[in-house]
Amino acid sequence: MAEEPQQEAAAAAEVVVTEAAPAEEEKKPEVPPVAEAEPAAEAEKKTDEAAVTADDAGAGSFKEESNLVEDLPDPEKKALDEFKQLIAAALAAGEFNLPPPPPPPKTKEEPKAEETKTEEPKAKEPAKEEPKTEEPAKAEEAVEEPKTEVAAEVPAEEAKTEAPAEETKAEAVAEEAKPDPEEKTVVVAEEESATKTVEAIQETVVPAAATSEEAATPEAEAETQAAAPEPVLIWGVPLVGDDERTDTVLLKFLRAREFKVKEAMAMLKSAVLWRKRFGITSLLDADLGLPELENVVFYRGVDREGHPVCYNVYGEFQDKDLYEKAFGDEEKRERFLKWRIQLLECGILSKLDFAPSGICSMVQVTDLKNSPPMLGKHRAVTRQAVALLQDNYPEFIAKKVFINVPWWYLAANKMMSPFLTQRTKSKFVFASPAKSAETLFRYIAPEQVPVQFGGLLKEDDPEFTTSDAVTELTIKPSSKETVEIPVTENSTIVWELRVLGWEVSYGAEFTPDAEGGYTVIVQKTRKVPANEEPIMKGSFKVGEPGKLVLTINNPASKKKKLLYRSKVKSTSECGRGLLGPTVT
Repeated sequence: MAEEPQQEAAAAAEVVVTEAAPAEEEKKPEVPPVAEAEPAAEAEKKTDEAAVTADDAGAGSFKEESNLVEDLPDPEKKALDEFKQLIAAALAAGEFNLPPPPPPPKTKEEPKAEETKTEEPKAKEPAKEEPKTEEPAKAEEAVEEPKTEVAAEVPAEEAKTEAPAEETKAEAVAEEAKPDPEEKTVVVAEEESATKTVEAIQETVVPAAATSEEAATPEAEAETQAAAPEPVLIWGVPLVGDDERTDTVLLKFLRAREFKVKEAMAMLKSAVLWRKRFGITSLLDADLGLPELENVVFYRGVDREGHPVCYNVYGEFQDKDLYEKAFGDEEKRERFLKWRIQLLECGILSKLDFAPSGICSMVQVTDLKNSPPMLGKHRAVTRQAVALLQDNYPEFIAKKVFINVPWWYLAANKMMSPFLTQRTKSKFVFASPAKSAETLFRYIAPEQVPVQFGGLLKEDDPEFTTSDAVTELTIKPSSKETVEIPVTENSTIVWELRVLGWEVSYGAEFTPDAEGGYTVIVQKTRKVPANEEPIMKGSFKVGEPGKLVLTINNPASKKKKLLYRSKVKSTSECGRGLLGPTVT
């Protein structure tokens, strides 16, 4: 029983290190074995404490830097300018282009075979002409003549001693190179005739044509210079030019490499070439046939600073059929990887703004509830995906929140924390199951948090949207909380509320403002168990001014989190008739 959590903790620690910083990946320490598991009861008690400590340490510690050039310190401005110069030089040299594919091997071998066949007879021809004696003599004279000129410069004694050896060498050279004079004479004759014809043509050319050619050469040079550097875009942003978004993208790579320009240049070049090899452009419109995964990774809402939020719900893979469809074999795992990259690319293009004052990063929420073991079929593709994301998508995560974290994952994170950079640790937040919703609310407003994670955000809600703010209240142990909502005459009030964990008593009534008016019980007080529907909704039409009073009684010894919101509609919007409370 204790070995399985230990293995998962070791694997999780390995993933945490991989998610940390790609620059340190080669120095990744060997994951030590996790200490022997504690009893389940003690582990559960320590989970909340560890989660709260980790969350408090990470909360608010990371703040995104400005992308405005005027706000950068001088060393960072200098690094940005140097980075741009390196990029311009690399573009001119074509370093962002993929090398041409090598030709097929068959086309290489066939010409070689023909060349050898044609060259062999030529090599054998001199051997057939060896009996001839006149030509070698002529060759000897031709060879000896230059030798006498060289010998004139050498002392007489040395010339006498070297003459016999030189003559024998000359004879051997003459015999081996016997056909060369014939070939040379033919080539020289052809060259001389060619030069004569060229000179004759040049003499007949009108001087005006020369002037027109001289006038045309600057235009041709201008066209070649303009067409030489191909524009390179990444996430729709050019790497060079006057586009204000360019600085934002380049600063991502610089910050990922701590403003080390050469390392940032290597990372950018590698990312551009990888995008071309991976086929990002064609991948955007590809139909990968995985609609079942829409509940595994999805975008929903924004955080309190406007960052889009991406949720990763690995508990969905408890469905064995879905798990096999995603990770059953190598081909399926490769398709899953493409699907994950496609989803990220679409999110970047549709939800981020690379303007200097825009939102250019996102928040990731990873739900570890019922997640599959880290040692399953998905481990290899998960690590591959993490490596690709960190190497090719720098500084796209503003905050990474882990919710419903089991105790062994917290232990693994604590073990590997010394190996993470402070910048990386400042982005990570861990929350136990009991603290998950409240932790999310620190960074994401409840109206932006989906219902399944403790918030009030629902798809296709006819009454409320994310623009309708939610009020948060804390109900103390063994206490009662009342919420009063004023209502005007001839209107309908609509409300919804949620108590995390429920186990409270809830009721609603309408009290008119006029003296002697009768109180109307809208919702009879009843106890709401923990397994009740997560949200209570109700509506009530009134004909006189008054207030709606919601009463929540918490008999438990622990505090509760109450979420509610309401809106008042005119009678024309809702029609006539009394609408009783409804529960959804």
